[in-house]
Amino acid sequence: MIRVLLVDDHTSVRQPLAFMLAREPDITVVAQAGSLSEARPVLKGVDVAVIDLDLPDGNGADLVLELREANPDSSVLILTASDDRKQWARAVEAGAAGVMHKSADIEEIISGVRRLGEDQFLFSPREIIEMMQLAAQQREHDLNSQRVLDRLTPREREVLQALADGLSDKEIAERLQIETKTARAHMVNLLGKLGVQSRLQALVFAVRHGAARIH
Repeated sequence: MIRVLLVDDHTSVRQPLAFMLAREPDITVVAQAGSLSEARPVLKGVDVAVIDLDLPDGNGADLVLELREANPDSSVLILTASDDRKQWARAVEAGAAGVMHKSADIEEIISGVRRLGEDQFLFSPREIIEMMQLAAQQREHDLNSQRVLDRLTPREREVLQALADGLSDKEIAERLQIETKTARAHMVNLLGKLGVQSRLQALVFAVRHGAARIH
């Protein structure tokens, strides 16, 4: 009997999938969770975990190592609505045995669970190598982006956050108690250091890499 854990914050996805899996004679759903925190107490005794990437309290790939520590012979099938191959690659690098899109047929998902429960592969060796290469490229890109952000001064980071808050140069100057021309100078320096041509590009870069937050 293949013991399955389902982790997805959308009950409209999780519960129908649990119902269909439970109908299979060789599969049983031992637990369901809607977040990382709900899943962590129920990791033991699981053969296959079907996990969404986008969870309320983090990335589903973060559970892979914890699951393997609780059950060394267990496998993870990532079931995601994302088409981003970089996210898929990160999940495989973290130890996921397979990734499927949520648009897949239920029969395909059940087959994937069964194959993982029987220690079979969902990816070919070529696909695994390609994903590991993509994950390595993404890590290098993230590292380079962090190096760029590390060049920013504390004041430039304040200006960047003010930009994320939707403030104009005059409003940024008022918030930081500096002259408007000084705020503009900081903005010019920001664009140069980030290697972008516009404020919008600077904002997208900062939010993507965690240097600013849009509230």
